[in-house]
Amino acid sequence: MNIEKPVVAKPVDLEWGSDYLAEVIRRLDLRYLSINPGASLRGLHDSLVNYLGNENPQMLLCLHEDHAVSIAHGYAKVTGKPMGVVVHANVGLMHASMGIFNAWCDRAPMVVIGATGPLDAAARRPWIDWIHTSRDQGALVRNFIKWDDQPASLPAAAEAMIRGALIANTVPKGPVYICLDAALQEARIDGSASIPEPDDFSGPATPYPDPASVRRIAERLSESKKPVILAGRVSRAEDAWQKRVRLAERLGATVMTDLKQPAAFPTDHPYHPVPPAFFMGEEGCTVLREADIVLSLDWIDLGGTLKIAAKNGRLGAGIIQCSPDQYAHNGWSMDYQSLAPTDVHLLCDPDALVDALLALDDKERIFDRCERAPVRPAHARAPAPDDGAPLTLQTLARSLREATEHLEVSLLRTPLGWPGDAWHFRHPLDFLGKDGGAGLGSGPGMAVGGALALQGMGRLPLAVIGDGDFMMGVSAVWTAARYRIPLLFVVANNTAYFNDELHQEKVARTRNRPIENKAVGQHIGDPDIDIAGMARCQGGVGHGPVRTVGELRAAMKQAIAEVQAGRVCVIDARVVPGYDSLTAKGLLREVKQAEH
Repeated sequence: MNIEKPVVAKPVDLEWGSDYLAEVIRRLDLRYLSINPGASLRGLHDSLVNYLGNENPQMLLCLHEDHAVSIAHGYAKVTGKPMGVVVHANVGLMHASMGIFNAWCDRAPMVVIGATGPLDAAARRPWIDWIHTSRDQGALVRNFIKWDDQPASLPAAAEAMIRGALIANTVPKGPVYICLDAALQEARIDGSASIPEPDDFSGPATPYPDPASVRRIAERLSESKKPVILAGRVSRAEDAWQKRVRLAERLGATVMTDLKQPAAFPTDHPYHPVPPAFFMGEEGCTVLREADIVLSLDWIDLGGTLKIAAKNGRLGAGIIQCSPDQYAHNGWSMDYQSLAPTDVHLLCDPDALVDALLALDDKERIFDRCERAPVRPAHARAPAPDDGAPLTLQTLARSLREATEHLEVSLLRTPLGWPGDAWHFRHPLDFLGKDGGAGLGSGPGMAVGGALALQGMGRLPLAVIGDGDFMMGVSAVWTAARYRIPLLFVVANNTAYFNDELHQEKVARTRNRPIENKAVGQHIGDPDIDIAGMARCQGGVGHGPVRTVGELRAAMKQAIAEVQAGRVCVIDARVVPGYDSLTAKGLLREVKQAEH
């Protein structure tokens, strides 16, 4: 990690409002602040540098506010802990808003610090301080954050930041926003001002299921012949991972996971027979239709999944939903998804339910009478392709798996259409899921944040990312290079916004119009974009374009060595456009004729 060490002229005393605020941030144990600077935060910036020495927290300069948020998002996906994010007044928050929405949908904790003002109109500079001042700046993002505040004094600001950090880190986790008055930062204060200790303010305990509900659920599971566990939003902790495995084995339960969420269960386990995917396929639907009880561990869009499996009817299975998600619903974005029919619905942390079920079984052997489901063979992996084979998402995935077989890899990102059967996940950090809100441009920043958190763990950070996503967020590569954050990007480059080409083809077929026009306004070419060059010009290493499996293998050998030496490396992998049938079907909704 490269740390910008400021020049220290003399010891600096607590003298300014921003010194006070910086000290509060330090006590919150936010190790990093991803930042895109602005004059509204010049006071705080000075204090972070000249009062704290740019250490605990260390600033990470970002070239776009969305990337600053995405880096914090990626960091949270690995650690489960919040980073700080600093963005300029009004316009900075507007740029950051998409990343904040992604974090909200993904339940990723972070403390976003913004600014406004001076709130005292008499103290504003002409023009610029007026357009960068808001009466209610939090309104820009209030529909997709957990909490916000605009404190008017230093004690209130200290309380706001402590409260915000507690709320961000309380299940269901998510982003909070705190807006600081520019004048408050730049006001001189009494150096003896009292600064509260965050440790004096404890957050609420993780929501835990009540014993009666645990017993009722345990009894229903013990009576089940074909239980199914849907492992969704669960923790990255290794002990929680092992407990989920133990519960499945004691129940003889089939487990399913998806690619929208990080790894939640070993995908090569005998009780995980269906490859993870972005969308539920027929194989998974069959498992659900045959089940007599379904235990959802905060599965995303449980209602939608059940509708697909039941073909818009009702499954015969009993449904147990365990999720704290209703604590976060506000209705604006509809991110709470379809209403699921449930027999039991617990508002608690899913890992807490697993803990409670295992503890009850340890005490009473309640699952001893379970009839174990037969152990089914895990889905087989296809062999690696020949050197001359063109790159598709299938051959790309299998070639990358082969090139990294001897390494511990954290797959930080995958593009739409990624084949879930090509790569097994055996550890909670093997795969870190998607972005939450499907906002393009987040991928590079999230990869940088994940790689930052993984430093020192002996893992290779690998992000496989679409060309559209990469180019929207490409300047995050500079931040990784600037701070010596090793990271490998493989850009699955089909030179198109291919998802939208599918939609245009669907509409054209429905309307009996030429499908040959589907790429108009969608194709990313002519001129060709030098993705490897974009990496090099920002201080990284670039390879490609590569078009065959053999070329990719050669590039990967070099790239792995470069990342292990501490570099940021980007491979431009030109893939043949196309998705598997399951992904294509899931992406395309039916276009219905208007009713008259």
